[in-house]
Amino acid sequence: MRILLVDDNKTNLGFLTKLVEKLPGCVPLPYQAPDAVLADMPGLDFDIGIIDFQMPVYNGIELMTEIARFEKYRDKPIVFVTADTDTATRMSALNAGAIDFLTKPVNPLEFLARVRNLIALVEARNKLTDRAEWLRTEVEKAVREIREREEEIIERLMIAASYKDSETARHTKRVAAYSEAIALEYGLSKEFAADIRLASPMHDIGKVAIPDAVLLKKGKLTEQEFAAMQTHTIVGCDILKESKSSLLKLAAEIAGSHHERWDGQGYPRRLAAEEIPLVGRIVAIADNFDALTTSRPYKEAWSVERTVHHIVERAGSQFDPVCVDAFKRALPAILSIMLNNLERDVMAEPTDETIAIAKSAAA
Repeated sequence: MRILLVDDNKTNLGFLTKLVEKLPGCVPLPYQAPDAVLADMPGLDFDIGIIDFQMPVYNGIELMTEIARFEKYRDKPIVFVTADTDTATRMSALNAGAIDFLTKPVNPLEFLARVRNLIALVEARNKLTDRAEWLRTEVEKAVREIREREEEIIERLMIAASYKDSETARHTKRVAAYSEAIALEYGLSKEFAADIRLASPMHDIGKVAIPDAVLLKKGKLTEQEFAAMQTHTIVGCDILKESKSSLLKLAAEIAGSHHERWDGQGYPRRLAAEEIPLVGRIVAIADNFDALTTSRPYKEAWSVERTVHHIVERAGSQFDPVCVDAFKRALPAILSIMLNNLERDVMAEPTDETIAIAKSAAA
């Protein structure tokens, strides 16, 4: 236990120092000048302060006020040593934050008894602080474990979905990364953008309910088949929406809204503009970008230039204009993700010219 001692009288300071040395485990930190104390802050470490009330330059209250400017000292117990028995003086010291008084001349037995009591108080407070820190650590650990389980649930569901359509699994991973990049450029926090990345792979989970004859058809869908395919948004939302997990609830929101259009002509609920959840508006662009730049049984992969033009051209009709602006700023990151996850047999590789265009669009 480190005890700060401040007294401008050398004899008194020496006396207090010797008393502190008698206490087991205590180390005195003697200062004869208040300004010397402040000069050593915030590097000075002490557990209890014992300060003379009447001193030059700074009196006890003024010194304690200056010490309290440093966050690390605000909870340190301070005791004043004073020959003044005036009630007003003592009240002003207590109001300033002093915890106790010692009257001059200091009685050695009283000093030792009061300091022992203060040591017990500080030790109890430290134990409470340690307990609070332990509880905080345990809560953080529990939250991490819950999040890890949520992420594992999503991963397992996506593995299950991939048995029906392996291309869906690769597509969802790219859409997740693209969505995070757009979300960051939109101005969302890193934490929420990461949540979108984790939740967005579930946007097509409802396709598990689509008949194989429709889902895996090697050609253009009929009107009836397309209507059946559209139900994957409702099914996906229904699968996820009753979960108590905030991450799976976010995934449900994405699953149910990523095919809505800004102009209200999308599906399944024909939501328009800001009626569409922001996460759905972001994932809609990421989903569209990956779908167009990837070959399908009924079409060839589009070039990045053509795809970017398509998305930008539909700002205000199919897509949220603000999200499209974020997409344009995110293009360098999106192309980097694309190159790192390139499937050369089904995706058009971005050219150097494409990358230059993306950087220009983001400027």
